[in-house]
Order: sequence, then structure tokens, then C-alpha cells
Amino acid sequence: MSGHSKWATIKHQKGAKDKARGKLFAKLIRQVEVAAREGGGDPDMNPTLRTMFQKARDSSVPMDTIERAIKRGTGELEGVTYEQITYEGYGPGGVAVLVEVLTDNRNRTGADIRSLFSRNGGSIAEPGAVAWQFDRKGQVLVDRKVEEDDLMLVALDAGAEDLSDDGELWRVTCPPTELHKVRTAIEEAGMTVDSSDLTMVPQNTIPLEDAEGAKKVLRLIDALDEHDDVQNVHANFDIPDSILEAVEA
Repeated sequence: MSGHSKWATIKHQKGAKDKARGKLFAKLIRQVEVAAREGGGDPDMNPTLRTMFQKARDSSVPMDTIERAIKRGTGELEGVTYEQITYEGYGPGGVAVLVEVLTDNRNRTGADIRSLFSRNGGSIAEPGAVAWQFDRKGQVLVDRKVEEDDLMLVALDAGAEDLSDDGELWRVTCPPTELHKVRTAIEEAGMTVDSSDLTMVPQNTIPLEDAEGAKKVLRLIDALDEHDDVQNVHANFDIPDSILEAVEA
């Protein structure tokens, strides 16, 4: 499995407990708001909103907070207009990086992202230089206590493409259009879903075989992820378990 996927899972698990909970809520609320603005406020008719709504609920964002975000998106309540932008770049070691942002000030955010890349050993690339190396997928994280064969049977029957072991969780990958169907099938089978989301999966990965190189890449990823306007950071690195454990220590 991908070392980046495992790192993302570790970050996800820590995120629910750490002091950044307020920042996480803010990002999720912004995603709900933009999804409602672009596709309408009915989750049944707006698959993107349905996904973001579920993502917010998985992270325990209160229902009334989500509902207000939807109303801001549809114009029922006054709110800020956010623009979706994807920045592309390279990190240390030639690692490809995609940064998805929602911003109310393109110039400010662009300058910030460029600075974060340069200060952490990376560089911004031209649009299209990196994106072709990734495929958009849906992913469902499932409790590791579930039997692999049982989960695989249910997931594949619902339209999933792959099942991988993320250590403490199973990661089910599917086409973006099948995300809701796959999650629903898994839950209806009595299996515990940790979360579901849309993500960008690298077609190929770059192995990071030494701790120092891994630290440099993760320093850039973390710096980008901490920016208030950044919603998601995707990269194509792969860190062996032994190196990842050394970096965590």
C-alpha cells in the first residue's frame, strides 16, 4: 500500500482528537457551502453536497452548523463567495503535489502557496504539469475488525475497484460516482464505516527510502495542509513502514 495513504490515515485519526478540530470544522463547513452553491442545497440531487455533508457528519460537525453552511451556499443566508483553485507543484525529491483550495482572495492564497513550496524545498508548476499523474477516486475507510473477504464481497458487488490494508483501517477505492452506493452497501451489511471522501490517487509513486528525505516531503505536506484555505493535499510519495515509523518517532 502507499506510504502516503498510511500517512493520510494517521493524520485523519489524529485530526479528530487534536487542537486543530476547530480548523478542521472550518474547512469542512467551507466545502459544504461551496458544494451547495454549485449544485443546489438538496443532497439527494447534489452528489458532491451529499459527500461533503457525510464527511462533515463523520467529523462530528453539528447538524445546525451544516444546515447554515448549506443556506449560505444557496443564498438563503449571507456569506462569503469562495473560489475553487488547484495548485500544482513538486516537493523535495521530485514528488508531485496537488493542492486543492477554497479562497475568497486568489492573489493572497496564490502567494502563500508559492511561498510554502519555496520555503520547504519545493516549487510551483504550470497548470496541468502534475494533475495528469492522478486519478480522482472515491474512498471509504472501514473498521479493521471487519473480515477482509466479507468486506471485499460487499464492496465489489456495489461497484468498488480495490481494497487495501491501511493498518488500523481498510481502504476501499471506487469510482467517484459510486462512492455513496459503496458506502451505503457497506453500512447496510452491518460494517462500521470510519469515513468516506473523494480523493486523488497517484498513478505511480516515488519511494522515499531515507528518513531525512521523508521528513522534508512531510514537512512540505504538513505546511500546506495547515493553511486555512487549503482543503486537500495529494502527493505521489511512498514511504516504507520502517521509515514512516522512524519519522513518527
